[in-house]
This record gives sequence, C-alpha cells and structure tokens, in this order.
Amino acid sequence: MDQGENAETFKAIAAEAFAALEGARQIPPFSSRPRGLSVDDAYRVTPLVRQMYEAGGAKAMGRKIGFTNRTIWAQYGVYAPIWGYVFDRSVHDLATVEALALARFSEPRIEPEIIFGLAAAPTAQMDETALSSCIAWVALGFEIVQSIYPGWKFSAADTIAANGVHGALLIGPRHPFPPRATEWRRTLSAFEIDLTCGNRLADRGPAENVLGGPLSALRHLAGLLANDPVNPPLAAGEIVSTGTLTKAMPVASGETWTAAPGEIALDAVQLRFI
Repeated sequence: MDQGENAETFKAIAAEAFAALEGARQIPPFSSRPRGLSVDDAYRVTPLVRQMYEAGGAKAMGRKIGFTNRTIWAQYGVYAPIWGYVFDRSVHDLATVEALALARFSEPRIEPEIIFGLAAAPTAQMDETALSSCIAWVALGFEIVQSIYPGWKFSAADTIAANGVHGALLIGPRHPFPPRATEWRRTLSAFEIDLTCGNRLADRGPAENVLGGPLSALRHLAGLLANDPVNPPLAAGEIVSTGTLTKAMPVASGETWTAAPGEIALDAVQLRFI
C-alpha cells in the first residue's frame, strides 16, 4: 500500500472512531479487521482525531496516559502504556460538577488518577527531580473511560485510535507543587487509595501500581513522545492524567463514587452519576 493509500486509510479510521466516540456507539475493533492496525499506525490516527475534535470547536488541554497500571494489563490484553488527548469540553473541575450524565459514554468505567498541571515542558532525559520542577500543581481526580469496542475487547492499537478510550476528566482540588516538591516526590510513589461505591469498597490500589508512581508515568509519556514522529511533545500549560491507581470499575446512573487517599496531602474526591 502506497503512502497516499495509507493516508486515506488513517483518515477513514479516524472518522469512524471519532463518530463512535461522539455518538456513544460501538464498532468492531480495527485490529480484528482484515487490514489490522498496528500501534505505530494508530498514533498516526491520533492527530487526525484531534483535528476532528478541534474542527468542532474543542481545544486540546493535555494528555491522558492509559494502561500505566500493570495489574490490569492481563485483563485487557494491553501490555504497555498508551496516551490520548483531553479537551476543554471533557475536562471539568469536580467542584463545578453536581453530577455526571453517563448517556454519552459507551460502557463507562471510573478510574481514580493523579493529575498534573505543567508549568514547563518535561523531556525524556530528565530524572524525577528535574521532572518535578516542570509541575505547577497536583490533584486527585477521576477519569471516565469508555469503550467504543463491545465488551472492552480490543488491542493496544484500538485504544490509541479511540483517543485512549478517554471520556471525561474530573479534577479535584489543585495543590501547588513547588513549595512541597520534596514531600510530593516522596509521597506520590508511596500512598494508597480506596475506591468506594456508596459504602462498598470496590478496590484499593497503591501508587506504585502506576509504573512505580505517577512521576514515573509522566516520565514514560515524555519518552514516548520524544520518539513520536507525528505527535507533539508535552508543553507548558498542559494537563496530564497519569493513569488509574485501581482497577477501572464499571459505573451506573444513581451511584456515588469516592476516592480517598492515605498518607498523602491530597483531598478525597467524590462523583455522582445520573
């Protein structure tokens, strides 16, 4: 297949994935089709999906990293982190959200995540001390993920083509990073979190599940983007959600979910679904 045919194929994949994301409908995985889909090709779809969001008036606000939690790799058959974009219409401060409607998502699940706001652009060569100097603020929040593929059955490439299965990002209270940088570096890799639905404990996860800690996940993303020929590196002002600290749990209307961290100076967060 020549370069022009590849370009048309990528456009068609982007258009189909974007329509499914926007329409809360499901489609067969691209990897299961005769042509298949590789991870490298899927990242060539990523900027096309971004362009489609932007053509509709959305603005890219940053990135979400997916599958940083190694304990869930076998569940999904995805064995390395991936990333997608978050947009101004999918990013919300939890303080402004009374409840989140689920009708616009396909098979939604909830993930408690550490979220960073970047003051400067990190690079792949930075160690975690240097990397932390790029962070303006840190918060705990929720990512709502969704699957445009029935039953959450897909390959890594399929998740990338679906913009990292991103649905929404809801950010809790933001804490300035620089004044307590040493403390944050220590506690971000050592805390645990309880995820509850009503009074039921759904899962408990240690921060080290996320590639050893959220800072390690951020460093991994900087490395991925350094070797990406078509997508831009991280920039100052971006928001980065670093991946789920627990299993991704299915959610339903009428439920209220809480994520409560221990041994770290972050606020518990709560979200109700309708």
